[in-house]
Amino acid sequence: MPHDFIGWFHTIAATLALITGTIILIKTKGTVLHKQIGRIYGVAMILVCITSFMIYRVHGRFGVLHFFAVISTITLLLGMLPLYFKSKFKQPIIMHLSWMYWSVIGLYCAFTAEVLTRLPMLLSIKYTYGIFYALVGISAGAVGYAGSIVFKKKLNEWIDAFSQSK
Repeated sequence: MPHDFIGWFHTIAATLALITGTIILIKTKGTVLHKQIGRIYGVAMILVCITSFMIYRVHGRFGVLHFFAVISTITLLLGMLPLYFKSKFKQPIIMHLSWMYWSVIGLYCAFTAEVLTRLPMLLSIKYTYGIFYALVGISAGAVGYAGSIVFKKKLNEWIDAFSQSK
């Protein structure tokens, strides 16, 4: 089955993106290491986004989860574009850091949803689409909310460190 290979490829790329994205969030911004690991994250996420549009296991067609893949793709692109078109943005570094931060948080949301949606099966609970989407919503909401709290703090740090209007 082609979904088996695509699913594994998607999972491996997502795991690489989770690891590199976490390192990027923790480490100092703008260093050679940041740039090298960031490139790996970018490629891994491009592969995650592409393969996500090839997976149709839940509904057998384009569905709600693909909507999240569209958001993830847009977030990633908005994070990368300021690096390549600096003159088109007022604060390209701040824009890059902000959108890439949300790219990683979106990946955390997807990972948490992936883990939580496995729980009913592991706990032998009757599994329905209602439970599935409730767990997706709870995980995305909780991780997104926590991410927004950290983002507010980080954004101020980035503005202080990288603002061009100094």
